[in-house]
Amino acid sequence: MQKDLNNYTTLTDYYELTMANGYYELGLKATIVYFDMFYRTNPNQAGFAVSAGLKQLIDYIENLHFTDEDIEYLRGKGSFSEGFLGYLKNFHFTGDIYAVEEGNFIFPNEPIVTVKAPIIEAQIIETFLLLTMNHQTLIATKAERIVRAAKGRGVMEFGARRAQGASAAIEGPRAAYIAGVVGTSCVTCDEWYGVKALGTMAHSWVQTFDNEYEAFKAYVKLYPDNVVLLIDTYNVLQSGVPNAIKVIKEFNLKKAGVRIDSGDIAYLSKETRKMLDEAGLNFVTICASNSLDEYLITELQNQGACIDSYGVGERLITSKADPVFDGVYKLAGIEKDGVIIPKMKISENEGKITTPHFKKVYRLFSKEDNKALADVICVHDEVINENEPYEIFDPRFTWKRKTLTNYKVEELHKQIFKDGKLVYQIPTLEESRAFCKYSLSRLWDEVKRFDNPHGYYVDLSQKLWDIKHDILMKNNK
Repeated sequence: MQKDLNNYTTLTDYYELTMANGYYELGLKATIVYFDMFYRTNPNQAGFAVSAGLKQLIDYIENLHFTDEDIEYLRGKGSFSEGFLGYLKNFHFTGDIYAVEEGNFIFPNEPIVTVKAPIIEAQIIETFLLLTMNHQTLIATKAERIVRAAKGRGVMEFGARRAQGASAAIEGPRAAYIAGVVGTSCVTCDEWYGVKALGTMAHSWVQTFDNEYEAFKAYVKLYPDNVVLLIDTYNVLQSGVPNAIKVIKEFNLKKAGVRIDSGDIAYLSKETRKMLDEAGLNFVTICASNSLDEYLITELQNQGACIDSYGVGERLITSKADPVFDGVYKLAGIEKDGVIIPKMKISENEGKITTPHFKKVYRLFSKEDNKALADVICVHDEVINENEPYEIFDPRFTWKRKTLTNYKVEELHKQIFKDGKLVYQIPTLEESRAFCKYSLSRLWDEVKRFDNPHGYYVDLSQKLWDIKHDILMKNNK
């Protein structure tokens, strides 16, 4: 039976459903719970990450339902009661979701998404929530680093054939576009999201013809307004550049480019630039590709490479150096008789101890230069008065304290769903891209360093720290 490919309701871990069945059978299905999605470490040893994936989470929540085929499949597993299967027939999300907007910078251990919902609903959405936020945040974070390394030169995402599956090849370029890439090789991403599809020819085009000149000439005849000639099929300096010059002059082109995909790119780009300029073709741009990332791009530019744009493939679309974003989804509270009971995971591994309660995150900015000073995780009903001094402190080393003055406060999360209804105005992709650029302009350069970035302050309010400390002390008795 053909599965509805737009319905990801059963894209969940099996234990989510066995737990859900258990909650139903035990009469707990109406229990309201609070879950946080957060992550523990920045990928690539970065100082921050860039949030992405919220749009796909919204689409998923709005389309959340079990089809008759899904119900029959689950009945065949033999693990679920008929009462529970009947409940799933009318299943939809009825809770609240709060989230950081796409394109904003984020830090470890602060909630990126908070879910308040009946326990079965909150449990079932866990897998998809994590996979979309983890994947796109990972790619956006890597893309931002590569774009920043390029220092204003265009970066194109060229990784579709190396992506880990079709969805990654489509959604990855979307996340990368939010973080600043100018386009993608993936046509579906252009069709679905409007990320401009880019690209001209492969080596196979050049090899198909009797010689390189004929290959270039045929291409220019077909696409005179989109000429980027791949010049490394045989020999960049002895064949590729001379043939490119010959064809560009023959057709009297006023706009064109060449691409180098192998060899010593720094040396070849400088020699190519010299040859093009000597031929009076200083308008011809040079694009480089071939397993690039932020470090290689930085090195190329440090060596004086003459490159106008970059095509970046597998090291972007897979975040090759650090291919896993370690976002998790943990229970933070349960409502009983209208009162929130804080819940937290306690572990001998300090890094796995969670922060309890229904929370919000405030970001504090300097009024002088609009730069971010610190994030403060608070209990949901707390308010920070920006007209009064505010003391922040390290939640691990509590003697490290600092009093902030002349600051302004912004709440990091937006409410996305209320009682199952979408209440958030979804930005266009261009708006999310512009917001990302603006957000990153408010972050100190020291935090953006590729190596040994400055640690950004993410603190707990005194009230929240006290709650967490009390639970730990009670558990230790």
